[in-house]
Amino acid sequence: MAAWLPVLKTALPYVTEILKITIPAFTSRSNEKKSSDVIPDQILELQSAATQNAESVKVLATQLKDTIEVIESSGTKIEKELVLFKRISIISIIIAIVSIGFSIFVVLNK
Repeated sequence: MAAWLPVLKTALPYVTEILKITIPAFTSRSNEKKSSDVIPDQILELQSAATQNAESVKVLATQLKDTIEVIESSGTKIEKELVLFKRISIISIIIAIVSIGFSIFVVLNK
C-alpha cells in the first residue's frame, strides 16, 4: 500500500494544476451584461484554458518521455545484471558438481 505514496506525492502538484485549468470557470452572467457581451468573454476564457491545457499536456508528455527513458535504461541494466547472475549461478553449480564428484572419488578410493 505504501508503494504508491511516492507516485502520488510526485503527481499531485500536476493533477491539481490540470484540474485548475480544465475546470471551467465561466464568467457569470450578470443582469447588467447582455448574453452577447458574455459570449466573447467566455470564448477568451475557453481559448486561455485550451492554451494552458496544451502547455500542461506538453510538460506532462516531456516528463513521461523522460520517465520512460529512465525505465528503459534501468531495464537494460537489470537485464545485464540478470545475465551476470545466471552465469555466476551456473559456474557455482558446476563447481559444486565437481566438488561432489571429487569427494565421492576420495571416499571410494580410501
